[in-house]
Amino acid sequence: MGAALPTLLLILAGVLVGGAWSLHRQGAPRGAVVVTGLLAALATVGGLLWLFPGEGS
Repeated sequence: MGAALPTLLLILAGVLVGGAWSLHRQGAPRGAVVVTGLLAALATVGGLLWLFPGEGS
């Protein structure tokens, strides 16, 4: 898998950030915007943490 999974997570994070912004601009309920933003943050953190070397490296 190598760098493919963190790259996909970071791409997903970008799509979710764009989705949260779009929801906000369209006047969606605050809960939907917050949930989408939190998912974007989780995807970003997951993608970045996956890039750090582990104990076995």
